Amino acid sequence: MTLAVSVPEELSARVPAEQRGAGLGRDAVRLMVSRGTEVSHHTFRELPRLLRAGDLLVVNTSRTLAAAVDGRIGHARVVVHFSTRGDDGRWAVELRDPDEAGTTRARAGGPAGTEVRLPGGLRLVLEEPLSAGSARMWWTRVAAGPVEVGGTGSRVGEEATGARAPVDAVLGLMREHGRPIRYSYTERDQPLSVYQTVFALPSADGTGSAEMPSAARPFTVGLVTELVSRGVQFAPITLHTGVASAEAHEPPYPERFAVPEASARLINAAKAGGGRIVAVGTTAVRAVESAVDVDEVVRAREGWTDLVVTPERGVRVVDGLLTGLHEPEASHLLMLEAVAGRAAIDRSYEEALRGLYLWHEFGDVHLILPAENPHAEHCASNCW
Repeated sequence: MTLAVSVPEELSARVPAEQRGAGLGRDAVRLMVSRGTEVSHHTFRELPRLLRAGDLLVVNTSRTLAAAVDGRIGHARVVVHFSTRGDDGRWAVELRDPDEAGTTRARAGGPAGTEVRLPGGLRLVLEEPLSAGSARMWWTRVAAGPVEVGGTGSRVGEEATGARAPVDAVLGLMREHGRPIRYSYTERDQPLSVYQTVFALPSADGTGSAEMPSAARPFTVGLVTELVSRGVQFAPITLHTGVASAEAHEPPYPERFAVPEASARLINAAKAGGGRIVAVGTTAVRAVESAVDVDEVVRAREGWTDLVVTPERGVRVVDGLLTGLHEPEASHLLMLEAVAGRAAIDRSYEEALRGLYLWHEFGDVHLILPAENPHAEHCASNCW
């Protein structure tokens, strides 16, 4: 799906909401609500009165990593975006060229055997493309860098002994030398805390998301408390997001996810009780739709998902979606169309442009809900 619109550069959110003025918080963003082709405009702080007791929000608990690390290929500077750690200890990465604005631009990947020198004496060796159809992402091995000994020319380390760096060497590298991935539409680097959501939890193995699960960013502790007090439930899941295809808008590749037993039960119970299942972010949609059986019951599940939600596949669990505003060419728009239909998405994006909504991870948000039944009693606020 490609929208027949273009997003003016001035509608890019360049800094987080809380940095746009004194006294503002993360929830100081706008909220567009679409029910079918009907669109209304709100602030994010109004979310509790737009949901009902018995509704359930599926939230992603993945923490954001400091996944951008400077390196060198020969004498050339590069920026490595660490994306996903495989079961074999390899890392999928994207190499980018630094630009004059302090961000990066796309760089052709490969070839196999290319070595990237990293801080701390580590080397990154490109082995093979992540997928046959694209050379943007590469599987790589990380090894300790060779050390010259006494001027003899002999080398110790991986080259001499065959030993490899520990599989968590990259996590240590990111903690010591990494920074959050940043694209050119933002104004400046931000601390990692800016990219953590209120739902983020550390994972047992230390991994996380290369890019923030940004739909949840406007939530605050106070807002979550108010939602709970009104009878809205939360079901935590985990999906570690990889590096987005910022220029080519490729579909997402396999990502690691987990839907715990308690969350599966909450979702099934809410569904059976007539509550609406609203995913907070496209990552939450991908995870929960990967855990549903043919009988449309959600089961506890974890592992890798290669599911791409399209209008043809449809959604089996999710009734609504809270998400940011996506580029007109973004593959995520297929998922939005699967939830709401093409006419609804076209209409809402026209309204977002007309209303000068802000795009990207620090921008405004869009709540997609099922169309109201015209024969049902209308609730001006929460229905109890």
